[in-house]
Amino acid sequence: MVQARDISGGIHFHSGGHRDRPKPRQLPGDARGFVNRGQELGRLDAILTDGGGESVSVPVCVLAGTAGVGKTSLALRWAHRAQDRFPDGQLYVNLRGYDPGAPVTPQEALHRFLSALGVPVAAIPADLEAGAALYRSLLAGRRVLVILDNAATVGQVRPLLPGAAGCLVVVTSRSRLPGLAVRDGAHTLTLSTLDETEAVALLSVVTAAYRPQDDQDQLIELARLCARLPLALRIAAERAASRPRMGLDELIRDLRDESALWDALSVGDDEEAEAVRTVFAWSYRALPAAAARLFRLLGLHPGAEFGTAAAAALGGGAGTGRIRHLLDVLVGAHLLEQTGPDRYEFHDLLRAYAADQARHEEPPEERAAALRRVLVWYLHSADAAQTWINPQEAHIPLDPPGDDLTPASFADYEEAMRWYEAERGNLLAATRAAGEAGLDVIAWQLPAVLRSVHMLLNPFEEWLAMGRIGLRAARRLGDRTAEAELLESLGMACTQSHRLAEGAEYHQSALAARRETGDRLGEALSLNDIGLIHLRGRRLEEAKERFEQAAAVFRELGAAQWEAVVLANLAEVTYELARPEEASGFVRRALEMHRGLGNQGGEGNALRILSAVQRDRGQPEEALGSAEGALEIARTHRNHMWEGYWLLELGRAQQANGAFDAALVSFQRAASLQRRLGDRAREARAWDGAGETYRRLGRPGEAADFHRRAAAAHRELDDLWHAALALDGLAAALREADEAGGADEADGAQEAGGAEEAGGAEEARRHWTEALRALASYDDPRAAALRERVLAALESGGR
Repeated sequence: MVQARDISGGIHFHSGGHRDRPKPRQLPGDARGFVNRGQELGRLDAILTDGGGESVSVPVCVLAGTAGVGKTSLALRWAHRAQDRFPDGQLYVNLRGYDPGAPVTPQEALHRFLSALGVPVAAIPADLEAGAALYRSLLAGRRVLVILDNAATVGQVRPLLPGAAGCLVVVTSRSRLPGLAVRDGAHTLTLSTLDETEAVALLSVVTAAYRPQDDQDQLIELARLCARLPLALRIAAERAASRPRMGLDELIRDLRDESALWDALSVGDDEEAEAVRTVFAWSYRALPAAAARLFRLLGLHPGAEFGTAAAAALGGGAGTGRIRHLLDVLVGAHLLEQTGPDRYEFHDLLRAYAADQARHEEPPEERAAALRRVLVWYLHSADAAQTWINPQEAHIPLDPPGDDLTPASFADYEEAMRWYEAERGNLLAATRAAGEAGLDVIAWQLPAVLRSVHMLLNPFEEWLAMGRIGLRAARRLGDRTAEAELLESLGMACTQSHRLAEGAEYHQSALAARRETGDRLGEALSLNDIGLIHLRGRRLEEAKERFEQAAAVFRELGAAQWEAVVLANLAEVTYELARPEEASGFVRRALEMHRGLGNQGGEGNALRILSAVQRDRGQPEEALGSAEGALEIARTHRNHMWEGYWLLELGRAQQANGAFDAALVSFQRAASLQRRLGDRAREARAWDGAGETYRRLGRPGEAADFHRRAAAAHRELDDLWHAALALDGLAAALREADEAGGADEADGAQEAGGAEEAGGAEEARRHWTEALRALASYDDPRAAALRERVLAALESGGR
């Protein structure tokens, strides 16, 4: 990140230091009615302190034990007790390693953690290694507690380890995860079932207020039938508490009868598993019929958590008020957990049990209908969210949802975004479920609808995963039109994540599909997409050719808005080819068309390009006016994407007019917005612009810092052209700093000053040499001019 520093006029590039960082508080609520486990709590306390009471660095603690033994309850009870020891926050994720559905991937968990740590959604790296590195950087020097619940494998855990002293990770798992002990120094604490006294105490804490007359021996027998597992004990206790007038002996007789059905009381883990299943069945059979049906249908929900409206879609026909009442019944029976306002989830064992009951008690056609209803609900709700999140994008035509479904609706952008963030995991799970169930139309439509959201927020992992599922579904259907939609979406995801070669392949395949189906408009859109990839890769002549082909088709079809878009792209590519007259013609035609169509976004982009052309032609005042016009449009529309991009040109225009303080403000604002939007390439270009401005102000040391950051980012993104520009600026700044330092040396310090200067000159030579290597693949006029300038600098000894 850009470090905080004073610049001319008292402006600051903010770093987001420790005081500005969010302090996440993600711990779920403490376990209700928690008792016992005093020895285990003491052992966890001991991890934090040595014999002298001082903090020590124990990086990871694994709480291992069988399903239902109370690992999560213990972890959360201790975390709430110890949270003051971690003043920088607490992070929590349920990795769902043993859930019937797909487990949470390390990428998904990192996304949640980085977002909680203040990283904008769009700025979260798609690459797992890059995301883990950013996560470790953000936690360096901080004291944060991380709870990784229900981990199945070391692979789920390791990318989520902070790697910093002061942070502690508590992992719960049915496995001891020995790899964490060997490689990461983990301390392992294995939980056994409760002893008899503890098990009875847990029953009593729930039931005592409702049935104080219960016999101690009968409580011991009930605990034995529950295998002394906390999960089973809590469910049994809730049922006993809800029937205060029924004798405990009668409840125990019912439970014994249920136990006989499952051939319980074998040995070891089998005994525990059968005891848990017996308690589940005992409690499930006591539910009212409507609640029992909802319970088993909820087992079909594609994701691990859900809201009332999704539950109503599964239930079919019942209103949300009735569904909310039934959910309360399930929560009261301890068969479902309410995790937040209108958010519910199962324990993984209970989710598996609910799905099993659905398979046994619901006819196949009823199960299929319920799943289809909830998937259609997610599809149409996502379509409604798109209306607010990205209203400029065209909607995918969808069949009506049906009279028995009411998709979500939203009052504004913020409400739609909150829904998307809450449901994004379910949207991916719904796409997977549609593909697995053979509901191929839904499987391709969901990612196609969400493309308009993904292209703004850049959640690359799920964008690509959903797009690939949708592509396979479209191909199974033999629907080439749908296939082209998904190929285009995947191409956009790859382009925006700087995987240009892969993106080009997808767009070429989309082009072939559209030509095969005779979709001329789609063909032109694909040609434009391919041109944009070539432009990003600085294959300028190829880009120009594709843009010209697209413009001809748009003109033939009378698609004036798209023709104006491509004319602006032609203006940009001819500007990069150092043909200012040709670029001026294209951009003025684009500007006129956009204004005629009332397309202010297109108008602003054309003004940005016009400003660059005017700078190139030696018209700095006109360039400044054009750039300011573009920014006025962006700010009127409160569009940060436009503003962040167009500020780069405003800063250049301000430089050209000698308004260096104003240019620094523009580059600072651009860098801040691009960081929020997640475009690292444009953020680096803002740093480079700041570096160039500092050089113009005669402050080469500060200039070098910004150029160095820009060069590092462009190298990482494999953007050789902008890396070469930044390296040239860095080398020039180092040379200027040496010259300034040499001029200020006193006569008595000439030798020391000369040595320092020689070191700076040698570093400058290295950067210019690297810039030449980066320029080797480019042969356009601007690249040739830069190469000549770098060669001249090297030939003059880097001076």
